[in-house]
Amino acid sequence: MTTLDRAQFCTHNVGGRPCDAVAARHEGGQLGHPFTPPRSAPPAPAAEMPQRRIKLTAASAIAPEPVIWAWEPESGEGRIPAGALTLAAGREGTGKSSFGIWLAARLSRGELPGTFYGQPKNVLYAAVEDSWSRTLVPRLIAAGADLERVFRVDAEDMLRGETMISLPLDVSLIEQAIAEHDVAALIVDPLMSTLGSSTDAHRTQDVRQALEPLVRMAERTKALTLGIAHFNKGNSTDPSQLISGSGAFKDLARAVLAFARDRETDEQVMTQTKNSLGRLDLPSLAYCIEGFDVPTAKGTANVGRLVFLGVSERTVEDTLSAPVDRDDVSERDEAVAWLTDYLTDNGGEASAGDVLKAGEKDGFSKRTLQRARAKAGVSSQKSAFNKGWVWVLSVTDLAEGAAKVPKAPGPTVLAPSAPSLSPSPLRSLSVVADVVLCTVCKTPLDPVHCASGETAHPNCEPAREAS
Repeated sequence: MTTLDRAQFCTHNVGGRPCDAVAARHEGGQLGHPFTPPRSAPPAPAAEMPQRRIKLTAASAIAPEPVIWAWEPESGEGRIPAGALTLAAGREGTGKSSFGIWLAARLSRGELPGTFYGQPKNVLYAAVEDSWSRTLVPRLIAAGADLERVFRVDAEDMLRGETMISLPLDVSLIEQAIAEHDVAALIVDPLMSTLGSSTDAHRTQDVRQALEPLVRMAERTKALTLGIAHFNKGNSTDPSQLISGSGAFKDLARAVLAFARDRETDEQVMTQTKNSLGRLDLPSLAYCIEGFDVPTAKGTANVGRLVFLGVSERTVEDTLSAPVDRDDVSERDEAVAWLTDYLTDNGGEASAGDVLKAGEKDGFSKRTLQRARAKAGVSSQKSAFNKGWVWVLSVTDLAEGAAKVPKAPGPTVLAPSAPSLSPSPLRSLSVVADVVLCTVCKTPLDPVHCASGETAHPNCEPAREAS
């Protein structure tokens, strides 16, 4: 055995006994006797040890509470809860981001049916992918939002300067802002892009650790929390299975709204695919994205705005699974032209029953006309005085055939190119060619107010009385 030049001492012993191992063992870096257990590290001071305990709370000590609905078009038809995470999911170009803008605009004006109705509220909007000056602000203007109440939310880092918010790192700062500025909603577009750099969006545990603090924050603040999510490229017809990333996204959300667009027919539909706190059998809603010109100091910005068209006979699942029938598409195009002409000739609206009967006489089936309605931009609305449902041609389409429509007297109206708020689905007054202005602030008056005989926004009432 080769003798070491100098004694090597065993690191496993307190006394430091010389090591009698072969030189090769020392050359390999092993400085402990092979059969001597390593010396234990001294215990950490009590103050440095994590302090955890089990907390038990009797159910009798927890007061029951009803669900608070931020969006409830009709009693018992709550779609988006306050104080919980909701996802709006769909493929690119289906209008899910436009829905976020629509929602922010409604909340900022106190126009969203639900717990915040009649109370204009502040909204925090975290957008990662779109330009605020060229896209988001023009879209908010087109949707009729109160720009003083919608806030861009970013984080400021001492080293990197202004940056996007990061979850869960910034949850406490967001909660502080919600409390200080009377905020009713946080909208994050897209939600996945705000997860911290160390979070793997496809690992359930990572996503839960990132989003659970956000979920608890929503519950504490009672703020509507909407996350925009993308569909993956899968071929499933189950919208929940198409949401990109880990299944924890849909598991943590209490409500999921799915958006789909048939690229052959342009039919667009929103379906409630999850509603843990309310009814799951809510009707799907048809919608369209209208082009809209917004004047700016540097020229005109052309953007889209979401307009709900009423109840849809189709669902997102139908749209995702439907095969393309070229003959059916051609027949639907003919039905679109027929429907537009029929409603124009009838002053812009007609009862649903009359439309279907007239269409059947001209060779169009009920199913074809119902599918043509969405593509034609025709909304299905409850008529005044509970006289059933009427089909109403959009203001834009009606304006193109204005020569055929007699001008009805009415209150102050906007030109066709001016921004207006679209009627709330299932709770609206039929508006044919005129968009009514608030008599106080001169901005568009939601048809919900018109239905009750009001001429001003709820928040404008004090000013109206003072005058």
